[in-house]
Amino acid sequence: MAYEPQHTARIALVGERSAGVQAHVRIPRLLDAVRERDGLLIEAYWIPTDEVGQGLQGFDGVWLVPGSPYRSEAGALAAVRSARESGVPLLATCAGFQHMVLEYARNVCGLDGARHAETDPAADDPLIMPLACSLAGHEAEVNVTPGSAAARIMGTTRGQERYQCAFGPNPAHTGVLEAAGLRFTGRDDEGQVRIAELPGHPFYFGTLFQPELSGDGTRPHPIVSAFAAASFASPAHFAR
Repeated sequence: MAYEPQHTARIALVGERSAGVQAHVRIPRLLDAVRERDGLLIEAYWIPTDEVGQGLQGFDGVWLVPGSPYRSEAGALAAVRSARESGVPLLATCAGFQHMVLEYARNVCGLDGARHAETDPAADDPLIMPLACSLAGHEAEVNVTPGSAAARIMGTTRGQERYQCAFGPNPAHTGVLEAAGLRFTGRDDEGQVRIAELPGHPFYFGTLFQPELSGDGTRPHPIVSAFAAASFASPAHFAR
């Protein structure tokens, strides 16, 4: 697809920016690399979670970045909900993925009591729980569902990805989320959820791994490239 160079996509990077978080350093560089390689003009803006308010009007894409606990859980969830309900492309990685799942549980499945163990360690049955083995600093295989958006974007049904997390979805509750329409299209070799997507949405994609940590940081992971392209083609972009 050919894009007119005068158009610019505005992407909200939601999270508390820190030079000490490798993902935060890499993400703007990767978006610059997408622009140079694919000719997509992209402007990225950092939005702290406590400044999200009730939505992110005027943005063509939302990336809920790693870096939990967020300053405002409510703000992180509001960013996800705004993108989900308005059809704006959403990419949620690592802690972003965890909060994407949490938002869906509360606002689509009606599980008002769904909790994240990192911010509510006393929760009896958290939706997001500590992993049996922390994946922080590890690489691991991901099995991707054939025919899914994940398989199409990544160009494979099995890949090795990098993690920096210690929490993930509670397997006891994933069936409820799937019954409500969320698809888990990536799992590890033990069957634990690693990728989620939402059919019918222009781009609603979450990964427990961090595609922004792939390689040496100079070549965008296919997921990052797909998110940038979806943001550029988003209806919000052309409505301005």
